[in-house]
Amino acid sequence: MSDARHFKDHHREARVFIARTVFTAVFIILLTGLLVTRFYSLQVTHHQDYVTQSDRNRVHVLPIPPTRGLVYDRNGELLAENRASYTLSIVYERVSDLEATLEVVGGLVNVSANDIEKFNDQLRQKRRPFDPVPLRYNLTEEEIARLAVNEYRLDGVEVHAQLVRNYTHGELFAHTLGYVGRINERELAGFSEEVYQQYIGTHSIGKIGLEREYEQQLLGQVGYQNVETNARGRVLRVLDSRAPKPGQDIVLHMDTALQREAYQALDGRRGAVVAIDVNSGGVLAAISAPSFDANLFVTGISYKDYRLLNQSRDLPLFNRFLQGQYPAGSTIKPVIGLAGLHHEVITPQDTIYDPGYYRLKNDNRLYRDWKRQGHGSEVDITQAIVESCDTYFYDLGHNLGIDRMHNFGDQFGLGEKTGIDIPSERRGLWPSKQWKRGARGVGWYPGDSLNVSIGQGDVLTTPVQLAVMTATLANQGKHFRPQVVSQVGAEAKQPELVQSVDVAQEHWDVVLDAMREVIHGRHGTAKSISGGASYEMAGKTGTAQVVAIAQGEKYDSDALSERNRDHALFVGYAPFDKPEIAVAVILENAESSSSAAKISRRLFDNWLNRESR
Repeated sequence: MSDARHFKDHHREARVFIARTVFTAVFIILLTGLLVTRFYSLQVTHHQDYVTQSDRNRVHVLPIPPTRGLVYDRNGELLAENRASYTLSIVYERVSDLEATLEVVGGLVNVSANDIEKFNDQLRQKRRPFDPVPLRYNLTEEEIARLAVNEYRLDGVEVHAQLVRNYTHGELFAHTLGYVGRINERELAGFSEEVYQQYIGTHSIGKIGLEREYEQQLLGQVGYQNVETNARGRVLRVLDSRAPKPGQDIVLHMDTALQREAYQALDGRRGAVVAIDVNSGGVLAAISAPSFDANLFVTGISYKDYRLLNQSRDLPLFNRFLQGQYPAGSTIKPVIGLAGLHHEVITPQDTIYDPGYYRLKNDNRLYRDWKRQGHGSEVDITQAIVESCDTYFYDLGHNLGIDRMHNFGDQFGLGEKTGIDIPSERRGLWPSKQWKRGARGVGWYPGDSLNVSIGQGDVLTTPVQLAVMTATLANQGKHFRPQVVSQVGAEAKQPELVQSVDVAQEHWDVVLDAMREVIHGRHGTAKSISGGASYEMAGKTGTAQVVAIAQGEKYDSDALSERNRDHALFVGYAPFDKPEIAVAVILENAESSSSAAKISRRLFDNWLNRESR
């Protein structure tokens, strides 16, 4: 025992005990301080932040998309509507395993690789948290039932009714109405914050045509609702809401019956038809053929369908009446003739000798007339228009000069955008000295003026330009801007007079009488369409070369491939004594202008022979 007492140090043990007690006490005090500090931070300093985050776990602000405005024709026929469609969407923030969820969903409903790719594209775009991202549109009742039965294992998967755009006439108005489609990353990147807020809850935007031009009027204003959800994200109740404001409806000048007549008259051929109200500039019909079904694009066109459209040689996606640029051919001869009378270069009594060609002084080149033997020894302005004598206009164009031809044609809208309310219009080309110097780096030659006088050479026009030119001739100089839309909401759009062409009445009479003789005269180039008409018409035929014919060679249709043959054109208006409707028709590679004239006659009959419009 003495040895044990010798080795035991009570003082040392006491010191160790005290040190350990102090250390433990300090450690407990520090932990308590940290815990109190954390409690203070949670309960006092950041109390409101965590309350807000907590509320967000059960209370959400959901956007309510507005109803897109409807589109009607002039008679109240519905052209673009909104149809209810059940949409399968996924809220990414509520899905623990997206790949597994997509696999389960794919086993219940048909989800294509195209659907998944578009879903992933939208998922990568800028969006609000907890916004549902569409995966599949147009669910069937059976598919909805399968998803409902399996709801317990589909966290974050929602099925809800959504209004989807529908075009009631499919191909008939595809190039005028255009279509809506899913908002893509490029469009989203161009949105300001204000614009982005307008599209919350909306997945579509106008892509082309009137849908794009009048996007802001058709879109409407988004609404909101505060909803309480459970742990699975299912809505339990709506706390409060603000109703969306629907988009404005728009009414068109266009007439469905006339549009259908034009489409059927084209009969699958490549070409374009435009009909305009002479007295207002309202577009009554506008067809580009072949066309396409605009409904294919609304919820996202499949790659197969898009490839078929995009790779077609007939270019169904190309808007010929607005973007197709064609030589005007002889359709501009009335304008050139009117310029000659106005500038007193010719009189109605002046005549020329037409041997079938024209030759400039000190130039061996022969500028051929379409009629190889010529039109006779005393061709005046009336005969030149009625029989489309090229030689007469070669001589007139040479004497007028390009400056006067250019300035006069400019008043009829040649070489400039018409300002029609459909986007992506092309301006065509009405050549001038300044243009050639800038574009080609060379001067203007006398032969260039000869080509312009018959609508060839560098002259390019769109069908809508030709329709505006014809309407301006019909109402003797009143040049109206073409408008497709006549009313937006409750506000009617007024006709817009661009300018008035100041020409003496006797000069108008000469040219317009000649245009009447084109159809009703014994030698008129469009006399074939006059039979049985209860009204008089006026017009001008034309052909436009697709490929150049070498000097001295004769045009040989059989030697050319079908797509290198001449285009056929016709412009006209009716009735002659009190014009109502002006029409421009182009048939690609159709050669015979009478085929284009026959289409115009069908439109005149459809419009003028109705009991009521």
